[in-house]
Amino acid sequence: MTDTKSSRLEGLDLARFIAFAGMVIVNFSVVIGVKPDTSLAWQFTEALQGRAAASFVVLAGLGLGLGASGIAFGQSLSVTVRRSVFLLCIGLGNSLIFDADILHYYAFYFLFAAFFIPLASRWIWSAIVLLNVAFVVMILTLDYDAGWNWDTYTYEDFWTVTGFIRNLFFNGWHPVIPWLSFMLLGLVLARASLSDRRVQVRLGLIGLACVSVAEGVSWGLRALVMTTDPELAELLTTAPVPPMPLYILAGSGAAMILCSLCLTLAPITKRFGLTAICAPAGRQTLTLYIGHILVGMGCLEALQLIESEASAQSALTWSFAFIACAVIYAYAWSRVFKRGPIEALMRQTAGVTQGLIQPPRTQCAKISLWPDDGLFTT
Repeated sequence: MTDTKSSRLEGLDLARFIAFAGMVIVNFSVVIGVKPDTSLAWQFTEALQGRAAASFVVLAGLGLGLGASGIAFGQSLSVTVRRSVFLLCIGLGNSLIFDADILHYYAFYFLFAAFFIPLASRWIWSAIVLLNVAFVVMILTLDYDAGWNWDTYTYEDFWTVTGFIRNLFFNGWHPVIPWLSFMLLGLVLARASLSDRRVQVRLGLIGLACVSVAEGVSWGLRALVMTTDPELAELLTTAPVPPMPLYILAGSGAAMILCSLCLTLAPITKRFGLTAICAPAGRQTLTLYIGHILVGMGCLEALQLIESEASAQSALTWSFAFIACAVIYAYAWSRVFKRGPIEALMRQTAGVTQGLIQPPRTQCAKISLWPDDGLFTT
C-alpha cells in the first residue's frame, strides 16, 4: 500500500478519534449539568452539540461502504446483522447506566444501511430526502414530547414495546428517522475517490456550503417567525433535538468538513507523529465509548460532579483529561493487541471465521468500520 493510501486511511482514523473526543466533551457537559453562560468553553461545547455524533455516524457509514466493497452482498449483510445484534445487546445494557446511549441506535443504523449497499447512489439520496420529509410529517402529526420527562431528561416508558419503538424511530436522542441519513451519506461518500486531493478539497467546500446554508436559512426563518410563532421558530433551528432537516444538513456539512480536513492534512499529521498517537484511539472507539461512560462518568460520580452544575470550563477540563487518558491507553494497548478489548469480543462473538469473507480492494483493506476494526477484512 502506498504512503498516500496509508495516510488516507489514517486520516479517517484521526477523524473518528476527533468525533469521539467531541462526543466525550458533549456528554460530560450534559451529565455534569453545565448551565449556559458566555464563556468560550460553553460556546465551544455548544458548537459540538449534535455535530460530533453526526460525524461519527457518517464515518461509520463511510466505513461500511468501503469495507463492503468487493464483497458479495449476502456475505456483508450476514456479518452486519450479527454485529447489529451484538451492538443492540451492548447498547441496551449501556442504556441502564446512560440514558443517552447511542449504541442501540447504531445497531439499527447498520442493519438498515446494509440493505442500501448494492443500490445506486441516486436511490440512497432519495432515501435521505424521504427520511427527512417523513420526520417533518411525524413531528407535525405526532406528540414529540410523548414519553419524555424534560425536567430530568429521562424517557419514562423506554422499556415498554411502544415506548422503545417510539424512542427508536421518532423522538429518542438519535432516532432512526432521520438519523439514518448520516449513515447513508457515509455510504455515498465511500464511493468517491477520497484519495484524490481535489475530491478532498471539494468535499470540504461542499460541507462548508451545507453548514452555511443551514445556519443562514435557520437564522433568517427564525427572525421572520419568532414574534408570531415561537413554537415554529423552535423547529427551525440547527439544534439536534428535534433533528429537523436544517440540523441534518448542518450535521452532514460538519462531518464532510471533518473528513476533508483529516484526509487533506493526513500527510502532515503523520509527519509530526500526531496520527501515530491518536489513530489507535480512532480504531478502538467502541471500547472507548463504553469506557467514557463506565470509567469516565464513574470518576465524575465519585468526585460528586454528576449534576453538580459545575462551570463549562471545569467540564471541559475533565473531558480533556479523560481524552488524554484514552489516547495513552489506546496507544499502549495497540502496541500489544491488534484490536481493542470490546472490538475483539465483538469479532469473537459475532464475527466471521478467518477467510470466510475475502478482503476488499487494496485501498480499503485497512479501513476500520466503527466500532469493529477490520469488520470486513481478514
